[in-house]
Amino acid sequence: MSDCCNTTDNNTRNKKHICPLNGKEYSKVPDITLNLHLKKPWLNSIKQQSYYFCSDPDCDVVYFGLDNSIFLQSDVRTPIGIKNQQNDSLENKALICYCFDVSYTEAREDQQLMQYVIKKTRNKECACDVVNPTGKCCLVEFKKYLLDKKTLPSF
Repeated sequence: MSDCCNTTDNNTRNKKHICPLNGKEYSKVPDITLNLHLKKPWLNSIKQQSYYFCSDPDCDVVYFGLDNSIFLQSDVRTPIGIKNQQNDSLENKALICYCFDVSYTEAREDQQLMQYVIKKTRNKECACDVVNPTGKCCLVEFKKYLLDKKTLPSF
């Protein structure tokens, strides 16, 4: 398994870049993450450059390159959870945790899910850097979301 929640990165070059659509700065994602989330990546013009994840729910851009090329929500295989979390309907299947297939709705309804994710992450039984479209561990977003909903379990 990968060391998904290890934030140490020796490559500090081009770690952040400005989204060409909303003008805000975002972090770099691993190349493999981009390839796993794009529809038919072999048909897209993925260049040898750094790519970044735009987490703004109001921006249609999901990934963008150092050259300001963009991939929109319509270019990815599944709804991006962080961009679709505001939908509080029971049908909302947008994922907050891609490693363990936990939707925002499920996280809100069963606070013990976060305990499960924490345990698995501590045991290095996750692959957030690859399967999460952000290229990062979901626990930060998990905690933020549950705090916003005021349903954070006590530990």
